Amino acid sequence: MCRIFGGVIEKGNIAPILLIGLKRLEYGGYDSAGIATIFEKKLFLKKDKGKIDEIHQRLKLDDLPGNIGIAHTRWATHGAPSKANAHPILDCKGTIAVVHNGIIDNFFALKKELEQTGHNFISKTDTEVVAHLVEENYMQTHDFIKSCIMSIKRLEGSYAIAIISSLDDEKIFVAKKDSPLLLGIGKNENFVASDAVAFIDRTKEIIALNDNEGAIITKSSYLIYDFNTDNYIKRKSKVYDWNFDIASKAGYDHFMLKEIMEQPISISWTSNIQKPYLDLISEYMDKSNKVFLVASGTSYNSCIAGSYYYSNLANLATYPSIASEFIDQFGNSIDINTSILFVSQSGETMDVIQAVEYARMKASTILAITNIAYSTLTRLARAYILQQSGPEIGVAATKTYTSQLMVHLMLAFNLGKKRGKLSQDEIDKLKQEIETIPKIMATTLDRQKDNVKKIAKMISNKQHVFFIGKGVNYATALEGRLKLLEISYIPSTSLNVTKKDIDAINEEKNIAVVAIIAPDANRKILIDYVQHLKDIIILGSEEDNELKEISDYLISLPNVNILFTPLIYVLPLQLLAYYTATYKDIDPDKPRNLAKSVTVS
Repeated sequence: MCRIFGGVIEKGNIAPILLIGLKRLEYGGYDSAGIATIFEKKLFLKKDKGKIDEIHQRLKLDDLPGNIGIAHTRWATHGAPSKANAHPILDCKGTIAVVHNGIIDNFFALKKELEQTGHNFISKTDTEVVAHLVEENYMQTHDFIKSCIMSIKRLEGSYAIAIISSLDDEKIFVAKKDSPLLLGIGKNENFVASDAVAFIDRTKEIIALNDNEGAIITKSSYLIYDFNTDNYIKRKSKVYDWNFDIASKAGYDHFMLKEIMEQPISISWTSNIQKPYLDLISEYMDKSNKVFLVASGTSYNSCIAGSYYYSNLANLATYPSIASEFIDQFGNSIDINTSILFVSQSGETMDVIQAVEYARMKASTILAITNIAYSTLTRLARAYILQQSGPEIGVAATKTYTSQLMVHLMLAFNLGKKRGKLSQDEIDKLKQEIETIPKIMATTLDRQKDNVKKIAKMISNKQHVFFIGKGVNYATALEGRLKLLEISYIPSTSLNVTKKDIDAINEEKNIAVVAIIAPDANRKILIDYVQHLKDIIILGSEEDNELKEISDYLISLPNVNILFTPLIYVLPLQLLAYYTATYKDIDPDKPRNLAKSVTVS
């Protein structure tokens, strides 16, 4: 959601270096920014909402004194963009400053506990609990590092955190879990950042921290701390021959590939949605006579899968609708007893906002899933969930799609519990399975890259590609087709396939067919349909040996709960679109005639 940068240098002021680093981190998207430094045992802070240049013009960010400091660009998840919610966040006494990327899952409970001991919270952020925890622990230990370690151990969720204090003015303490964090090792200066691009001009010696690790950095040293063993460990730095452009993409050739590969992290963030938000939207959906799911493009495809989730897990009928068609198709049937869940990554899609305005006139309950906390959609919604997938630079939606799927899944799971449609055994099993999804996604992406590259080379020469699927994975066929069409410009069709469709496909020349054959009730029908097709690419369970015999190209995927297959099966299709575009010498980050959000009609 955010980007962090910090450093300690031997001489001079760190603020100008931090400002340069923040500018380099702008590519990630943000709504506010700030810097904190320490000089002569006093903490100095400047921050505000807005763009870095605007904030700098008002506040002169680079004139903060001191050789140690931390900086931040924020993408709002808890609390709207404001000066109070901008990072760095301070404790009650103004002696501790914290910057944070990620989601603190248990911040409600921690905040309540800290308020009962007298701590005064200023912001609406989850991050503020970290500053107050360190403050509280310091009152007991009088040791900054021990206080940081004790505080980090209380946190649940995902985080990359950097902390400084005027009480120990030579050290930065950092910690990592499910969010990227890198150390930059220089000569008489050391740095920490979410992305190496922040310090790439100062050093190319990098140490990547692992999950459940922390570090203490000073101007001349670093120590890595293992939270699992409570021991300090040694790790040598590696030298990366990166320039600015490569570093901003974490070593990947394009932002699209970077964002495809970071989906295990973004899904982890999404799965930490606070339960009160799930409960509120679940309550509105449960009480309504009719529930619609309204979106455009990729977000609409997530609603197709979502409709299966709500039906299977909660016995709740929902009606997906393309936003541009909603008013004509369903407008006269909605009323005060209708809830409409609008889904839009940007929260600004014109067709969606027009449908929202119409539904408001009908007194329907407006609910929302979006990635932008300060969007038009969040302002108009009665209740909303932030999907927490972080900024997406690539125009084609990848990680935001799987994050939307995860929100639908968690809502359906919550509704199923609320409506008494799931037994306790089912609840426990589903909860465990949901927790494994990020790891399964990471394994899938790692294993399928080379296989998909070979398939993409074949696909790049085809005149038309058909994507076929049934059941919940009809949504996967829709999304696979959309990605290939958007990025590679190859004419593509998605089908909830029938025998007549297969007969028509067999008449086509120079085509390929991508069949999603998950181990569900539709498996046998699909196998019967596709076994005589040529250039057939099949996505299916790695345990399904029959698929090997009927496919020309096979993408074997982990065997998971059928409701989770859209989250896994879409990954190789995203890679397929990406690699096909590169084989055709098309820049996947800048597809023609495609914008991140369509805000004009």
